[in-house]
Amino acid sequence: MEETGRPERPSGPLRALYRLPIHLYRWNLGWLLGGRFLMLSHIGRKSGLVRRVVVEVVDRDAAQGTYTVCSGFGPESDWYRNLLAEPKAVIQVGNKHMKVTAHVLDAEAGADTMARYARRHPRAARTLAGFMGFRVDGSEADFREAGRRLPFIRFEPRR
Repeated sequence: MEETGRPERPSGPLRALYRLPIHLYRWNLGWLLGGRFLMLSHIGRKSGLVRRVVVEVVDRDAAQGTYTVCSGFGPESDWYRNLLAEPKAVIQVGNKHMKVTAHVLDAEAGADTMARYARRHPRAARTLAGFMGFRVDGSEADFREAGRRLPFIRFEPRR
């Protein structure tokens, strides 16, 4: 595995394009994105206002009701930093809303998560790793090493 550098955060028209899926959820059309994406509603660490972002689900444990996501723009992403400051949030998967608590995964849990994702979606995992600044050869060892360096968050339901 080789590090190629994290992507720049989008701005201008590209940022608007990345934010389009939020409107699908607001129009109750989140089901069009299936279970591979979720909308996260969280509290801004500086503003205290509700913020929203749509992210890809990289792992789901149906028995536990958990969803795991990765910060594609790294640990400096606003939504990631906001969750570090206030881990209570709401996620929407399809048309289902859930109150959750965000937990940062350690490096080994990240490695396991990325390896599972790569087994289920090998082409998407290569693309995701490349987007996040890692050139992988497709081996489980490479995906595990990338997973150790990526910022994963697991959302656990609040009772």
